[in-house]
Amino acid sequence: MSARPGPQLINRTENSHLSQQLPRPRIVVINHRAANIHSVSKALELCGADVEVTGSAEALLKADGALLPGVGAADAAMRALGQLNLIEPIREFARSGRPLMSVCLGMQLLFPDSDEGELPGLGLIEGRVARFDVDQPVGDGPRLKVPHMGWNSVTFAAEDADRHPVFRGIPDGSYFYFVHSFHCLPSDPADSAATTEYGGPVCAAVVKGELIATQFHPEKSADRGLQIYTNFVRHVAELAAARVA
Repeated sequence: MSARPGPQLINRTENSHLSQQLPRPRIVVINHRAANIHSVSKALELCGADVEVTGSAEALLKADGALLPGVGAADAAMRALGQLNLIEPIREFARSGRPLMSVCLGMQLLFPDSDEGELPGLGLIEGRVARFDVDQPVGDGPRLKVPHMGWNSVTFAAEDADRHPVFRGIPDGSYFYFVHSFHCLPSDPADSAATTEYGGPVCAAVVKGELIATQFHPEKSADRGLQIYTNFVRHVAELAAARVA
């Protein structure tokens, strides 16, 4: 289940060309000091975005799109967002209808609370974040190892044409790289855009309007991950162009 598949090749030239048909969108990577900022920003630049890494609320609210990355502990990340006065600006940005993508811990921060800590999350998606049950066996095998780390296949909830544009063109069963000890439990099943298997179904992605999030790391997931970021950059560019048309 967690073994990495062989190379997954996409036509990067074609995807880059599609991005170049529109002005490069300005995407803010929110720097809350608990994230893999460098790899995420470089991936977005490769996929056609003008990227600003910042902890500035003013810069965030001027952006065409934003990405909330994250590694580490939920309380530390929320504390950092609070110290930077970014919690309400992130909520305001989400209410604006501009695309906000969140990755790994960033996805967990979208929920009201987490078993991991005591501070409230952003509360943008109803549900909760739970720790994996380390006493739960995997089938007839040993108990779950936590953190869940490695390559897992992902199954999307909708057919390709009915998915959010960020996930279109990604074949069901594609493999992505996960590193997490907690998992998201959306209250509304419709918010779960994709699942993987780890001792049972686990939410791998959520979508609610223009809130898009992945539990896996696209920037660590080879070509399929870059395809998701390319789709995100193109989607942000299309919406930005439509707003000024």
